[in-house]
Amino acid sequence: MAKPVVAIVGRPNVGKSTLFNKLVGERRSIVDDTPGVTRDRIYGQCEWRNRSFSLIDTGGIEPKTNDVILAQMRAQAQLAIDSADVIILVTDLRTGVVATDKDIAAMLLRSGRPIVLCVNKCDTIGEPPAEFYEFYNLGLGDPVAVSSVHGHGTGDLLDRVFEFFPSEEEKDDAEPTEIRVAVIGKPNVGKSSLVNFLAGEERCIVSDIAGTTRDAIDTQIENSFGRFTFVDTAGLRRKNKVEDSIERYSVLRAQMAIERSDVCVIMIDASVGFTEQDSKVAGLAHEAGKGCVIAVNKWDAVAKDGKTMQEYRKKLETDFSFMPYAPIVFISVKTGQRIDRLFELIKLAAHSNAMRIPTGMLNDVLAQATARVQPPTDKGRRLKIYYLTQASVRPPTFVFFVNSAELFHFSYQRYLENRIRETFGMEGTPIRFLIRERGEKGK
Repeated sequence: MAKPVVAIVGRPNVGKSTLFNKLVGERRSIVDDTPGVTRDRIYGQCEWRNRSFSLIDTGGIEPKTNDVILAQMRAQAQLAIDSADVIILVTDLRTGVVATDKDIAAMLLRSGRPIVLCVNKCDTIGEPPAEFYEFYNLGLGDPVAVSSVHGHGTGDLLDRVFEFFPSEEEKDDAEPTEIRVAVIGKPNVGKSSLVNFLAGEERCIVSDIAGTTRDAIDTQIENSFGRFTFVDTAGLRRKNKVEDSIERYSVLRAQMAIERSDVCVIMIDASVGFTEQDSKVAGLAHEAGKGCVIAVNKWDAVAKDGKTMQEYRKKLETDFSFMPYAPIVFISVKTGQRIDRLFELIKLAAHSNAMRIPTGMLNDVLAQATARVQPPTDKGRRLKIYYLTQASVRPPTFVFFVNSAELFHFSYQRYLENRIRETFGMEGTPIRFLIRERGEKGK
């Protein structure tokens, strides 16, 4: 199940970015007394009461403005509102309720999303001042008094947000009946052509001009392999090449499409070959823990040049050495070559990404692996791995209980990952390891 998404919104200079930084535990957003410092949406990860969720900081909303930048910031905030499960409306105790707060509250109520009203800059401890009660006039229920600078009230705020989270479904571990696939890649590699070919209709506008696709478009496909929703995303290009605001939104939408997908198909143009931008695009899917398949498109054009698939595959395996688990398939959207194989690999990646392995089986593999290659030692002290269990899926996350995290070298972690992959398959998905230290037994 996808993580809940929480958006922080409000007019300029009420302390949204300070609150965001306090909740994510790091200085991610720029904070300044000048209104309008935050323009784009900024994402962070939070955890509260054992539920992790995504937090979005937005630029200040000015509902009625002719200023171009403020209008763009309003559009950005609207995107965040549309994708959020819960919205935190931040207001300022010192200025009281102003007309803009009322306009924003009305805009949020129309969205139909749950809203938590946060009254910021309540910097004194104890009963809130009389001005605090003025915020009931916004019609959003009980406000929560918060000081984002000192951190007072943030626990109460998160408790209120937590109440609105979608319930964790028991079937979270099961494979999805419908697989959500984000088609990602640089501009003009054939993403829209692939979705059109699969759908059998002109679902997306196709053009040789890079950047034709601006929005992420959902296309449902049902065939002998199962039910799929394909999301054609705007091409991701280098930040210094992202000139206009519409394209900036496109990149953000593509990142959101990755976040809500089960599997990412990373498309590469065979006639151009691997570029640094391809590795950045793939890195987004890898970091998000999604199932991944690398699809090399326009292979029909390259095959005529006499390049062998074996050589090309070897080079790509070196280029994508940071994600050796991702299978590679050579396709041609123009001729329909190996599209069936693409579907097989998408299903395999989704299955691996949602795989749960019983603890007993994991510890059997661990015992065999440590017997074959002894854990590392340092200055006469040997690494002991007491126990291994799987904490979660999507991506499969394993917890090792050890006597010393320092002794658990990266090379030995890589060895154990390879043993787990050899035993259980797990092709097409990243694996995460969490290391927990425990005191020596008997001490």
